[in-house]
Amino acid sequence: MIEHPSYWTHVFTKLSKNKIAWLSGGLLTVILLSAFFAPLILSTDPYRGAMLNRLNPVLTSGHLLGTDELGRDMLTRLIYGGRISILLGMAPVILAFIIGSCIGLIAGFMGGKINMLIMRTMDVFYAFPSVLLAVSISGALGPGIVNSLLALTIVFIPQIVRVCESSTTQVRQLDFVSAAKMSGASTFSIIRVHVFPNIIGPVFVYTTSLFSVSMILGSGLSFLGLGIKPPEPEWGLMLNTLRPALYTHPGLAVLPGLFIFITSISFNLLSDCFNTAMDIKK
Repeated sequence: MIEHPSYWTHVFTKLSKNKIAWLSGGLLTVILLSAFFAPLILSTDPYRGAMLNRLNPVLTSGHLLGTDELGRDMLTRLIYGGRISILLGMAPVILAFIIGSCIGLIAGFMGGKINMLIMRTMDVFYAFPSVLLAVSISGALGPGIVNSLLALTIVFIPQIVRVCESSTTQVRQLDFVSAAKMSGASTFSIIRVHVFPNIIGPVFVYTTSLFSVSMILGSGLSFLGLGIKPPEPEWGLMLNTLRPALYTHPGLAVLPGLFIFITSISFNLLSDCFNTAMDIKK
């Protein structure tokens, strides 16, 4: 049952042969690297505009993807915007994975009243739709990147706790865990050596599927005015500010949404590839 290093070697071997994994991973790599190294590959200031050059169409001389409502270069703002949008997609999920896995392991391994107390508390948050919960928390905390990260992290913790708790409950009932308890091993050692390696697979796959959800929710908060504040470049915020141009310059207005779609679908495809590669039966 324990996932040995050979198991992970098998997983990455299957991934290396998957063309969809290469395509989605390649797209994400290009987006991440271009956003991270934006100051090195772009000379245009994403905050500097010129009202005389506002809403220039795509392929305008000097502005490959045109300019926005304030005359700022769209390509520059889209690449810089990837920094915040991807941060909102990955950071809350990673934080929720760390916190949720710890809580889920405790709830699943200890069982009894501790399990009931933790899981009923998680059910209070899990009962609300993700969008409604994120909007409610962000509305209470106010706009800003820190508050958005906090709101999204709170949204995803209960979901990861449920997956981790369910997997842990199944594993702790197996014979090798009972044998470890009878041998006198400490609770921490049993969780670290015997339980965690066996539940990390399904929890990891589920967590990767949340990256795209988190990015879309983060962009949605910015679109509603509850996330990133102007003049920061962020794809959801850019969608909001370009709404008046939707009927006159639709090519410009849809660009931030196109970047959100490409990035989120790449995260989803890569998550599906991990799910397939980590399925022992297949």
